Amino acid sequence: MRRLHGGDLSTVLRLDFDAGPPVVAKTGPMVAREARMLEAIRAAGAPAPEVLGLDAEVLFLAWLAEGTPGGAKALGTALARLHRARGATYGWPEDHAFGPVPIPNGALPDWPAFWAERRLMADPAALPADIARRIETVAARLSDLLPQRPAPALLHGDLWPGNVLWSGGRPHLIDPACYYGDAEVDLAMLALFGGPSAEALPGYPAPDAGWRDRRAVYQLWPALVHLRLFGSGYRGMVEARLAALGA
Repeated sequence: MRRLHGGDLSTVLRLDFDAGPPVVAKTGPMVAREARMLEAIRAAGAPAPEVLGLDAEVLFLAWLAEGTPGGAKALGTALARLHRARGATYGWPEDHAFGPVPIPNGALPDWPAFWAERRLMADPAALPADIARRIETVAARLSDLLPQRPAPALLHGDLWPGNVLWSGGRPHLIDPACYYGDAEVDLAMLALFGGPSAEALPGYPAPDAGWRDRRAVYQLWPALVHLRLFGSGYRGMVEARLAALGA
């Protein structure tokens, strides 16, 4: 039994046996929810680790040997499959969390309202007061900044390059925080942390006009999460997105 890299918010272990393939064991209070998300991703036809079992707060996953990252086309194709899966509305049947940061997922039929109430303004008291005030001004303008009713696509929800595990030449989506929403959310976060931008994903449909203008709105949420989880070193990331939005 040995610990694997990553796991900022949970413990991830590789279990080796006298016979048979290795198994990944992930511990934490949200692993049952993660199991359901991984199964939804696989049901959409996108590659993700197979769920082998669940026991209390331990999730058992099929082992994937990590390989060299492949091309953007394979990633674009995988994300296109994921985002073709549709929900009836925006949100997810269960709330989630990034450690101490809650992720409310209660369904709403209006996308700007969901992004305001369930994401940007979900917990303003946990933010520095000056940042919270600026976030509030952005939230009040979301009906002008975002589409009212984009297709409610199945989102990974925490799509940075570290949550794309390349194995056997294929990108596998790991550590999801799924919900249904605008597909541009995943693309914006991927670009925020060094992944390819929307126009550099062959295999993925061309994004709708104006996506560059919306990117700062969608990058603001993961920037806020990192500010809360990891401290003031991420304040500049938050402020850069607010400045881009005139807040």
